[in-house]
Formats: sequence, structure tokens, C-alpha cells
Amino acid sequence: MLIAAAVCPCPPLLVPEVAAGAAPELDGLRAECFEVIHALAAARPDRLIVLGPADRAGRGPHAQGAPGSFRGFGVEVDVRLAAPVAGESGREGAADGGSSRSLPTSLAVGAWLLEHAGWDPAVPVEGLGVGEPLAAERCIQVGRELAGRAERVALLVMGDGTACRTLKAPGYLDERAAAFDAEVARSLAAADTGALAALDEELAYELKAAGRAPLQVLAGAGEGARLKGELRYDEAPYGVGYFVASWSS
Repeated sequence: MLIAAAVCPCPPLLVPEVAAGAAPELDGLRAECFEVIHALAAARPDRLIVLGPADRAGRGPHAQGAPGSFRGFGVEVDVRLAAPVAGESGREGAADGGSSRSLPTSLAVGAWLLEHAGWDPAVPVEGLGVGEPLAAERCIQVGRELAGRAERVALLVMGDGTACRTLKAPGYLDERAAAFDAEVARSLAAADTGALAALDEELAYELKAAGRAPLQVLAGAGEGARLKGELRYDEAPYGVGYFVASWSS
């Protein structure tokens, strides 16, 4: 059953080494991400599942300890997904099991956030790369399946809003983007699973909203959980919609 969730954006710029001189601009966003991760830890889940958008190579499950890297962005920063402490509970093998495939960028950002938020690696963690074209119905079904993985499941959902909020945005300005992001923000604040499930797939694709599929997985996982939502961040630096939200009982 889903007992807590956090939503964070997944731009590589959250990693200060990648952002370089622009890093201070996102200090407030990083701080909010750490706070919602602390709230996840406080919920004492039996299992944490980190999910985010992924291309074909990064789709599917990623084991605890799976490696990720930001070297493709010109910095020597490597991460592992909540790497277990060697010898603890016999779970050091999880790191080996996760080493066959690299994390997609969204999950690498999630791994970086977990590390810098001080996540306890003794809590089981797994990753799931979600294909951005995944149909809403399938996303919702995946979410239901994830919620049934343990008695106390928590989700860390990585995903951005639209990339068309300003003229300098990656997708240029689209007048529909602000309304789309406003609906996402409202849905997250209200923990409205029905509204997230109803997000328009085609419109999300046109507006380059990379978080649509992970958010609809969250919608499926949260059905019937009766969680309360709190929206902590809703802005569009660089013309991309970023949200930070916390769902709890």
C-alpha cells in the first residue's frame, strides 16, 4: 500500500557540478527536494521505489546500488541508487546486481538527491524507468502493481512539467503550457489521483512534459490511499515547469 510519495523535478542542473556557475539559482529547489525526501523517510516505508522518465535503454527495473553518471554532462560525478552498506544484512550483493545497467538520467538525479538527503541505505530501494510514451491506462496499472509490492510503499517520483513556458524554453513558448502545469500543480497539492490520471497524453507530448507518465504511475499507486498533498514548489526556471510535492497520510 502506498503510504507516502514525493515528487521532484529531474533536470541534471540539480547537481551543482553540472549547473556550475548557475548552481546557486537552484539552491531553494534542492532544499525543497531534500525536505520531501526527509518526509518520505519519516513515514518509515518498508520499500522505496524511485521512478522517472527513461528512454528505451533505461526502461524497466533498476536494482538498489545500480550506477548512474553525469559524465555525459562534462563532470566527473558518479552515483549509485541508495547503495547498501557492504556486509549489512547480506545485501551488499544488491549493489552488484544493479551494476549491469546504468540508471537513466532521471533516476541518477533521484539517486543524487537521496545521497545528499542522507537516505538510510538499509531501507530497500529500487528504481523504475518509465517510457515517456507509456499509455495512461498502463501507467495506472503499473502504479497499482507497485503499491502492492509491500505493506508500506513509498514513491519518489522524478519528472518535469512542460518545457514550453517561455520564449527561451527548450520547446519555445506554447500558450497552453501554463494551464497544463497549473492543473498538475493543483492535482499534486490536492493529491488528486483522478486528475493526474486524466492528464492529456497527446498534449503532454506536444508540450514536452517529461513527467506525465511517472505522474500517472503515481495516480495508480495512490488510488484509495487517501493521502494528503502539499505543494512546496511550483515554478518554471529556464522555461520548464518544476514541481516539488509531498503526499502523506
